[in-house]
Amino acid sequence: MTDTPDTATQLLDAALMHVPFDGWSETAFKAAIADTGVAPAVARGLFPRGAIDLAAAYHRRGDDLMVAALEREDLSSLRFRDKVARAVRLRLEIVEDKEAVRRGATLFALPMHAAEGAKLIWGTADRIWIALGDSSRDINWYTKRATLSGVYSSTVLYWLGDDSLDHQATWAFLDRRIDDVMKIEEVKARVRKAPGLGPLMTRAEQALSRVRPPKPRRDDLPGGWTVPR
Repeated sequence: MTDTPDTATQLLDAALMHVPFDGWSETAFKAAIADTGVAPAVARGLFPRGAIDLAAAYHRRGDDLMVAALEREDLSSLRFRDKVARAVRLRLEIVEDKEAVRRGATLFALPMHAAEGAKLIWGTADRIWIALGDSSRDINWYTKRATLSGVYSSTVLYWLGDDSLDHQATWAFLDRRIDDVMKIEEVKARVRKAPGLGPLMTRAEQALSRVRPPKPRRDDLPGGWTVPR
């Protein structure tokens, strides 16, 4: 056994030293290769798209750290909406370099990388719901993740510009966004009870209940590719 980081981790750690100055760019990618002494062909094999894959790996590393932190937390006394807020807060608190996140947000705001950015945010929301024990297997699987993706992305943007003590303004913003989501659920509950609208809502929900989440991806079949972590 060894505590030596694997090659992908070495490259990512080396790149993080350059990202504040060069962003998630080809310049930072090549600098990481030079700093680690990894063969360019090996680095390109691990991160075919260069800095874009490095930025994605950095985001997923944060998700992994968040899940590990959640597993150490005692959330039993919290309301469910507070558990969600705690998860989002942990996801931001584990960030050691806000500039790396800022540079990533800039990268994934570009039209050609927007889909990748949306996928990463959806992945974060998915990790949170799984960690909190979500068992939905209908349309709620999608609505929960879509709603949390919106809450998370807006909170990140607020957090990037927040200079309040211990980011207290960000946590207050996060609470307001979650409260907004809870109000939507309250409105839906009132609609269900409304004469005329209630039956329509019920039939719509019955139809949508047939929607199922995507099947887990199989790793034993050809034709797919996952960015190395």
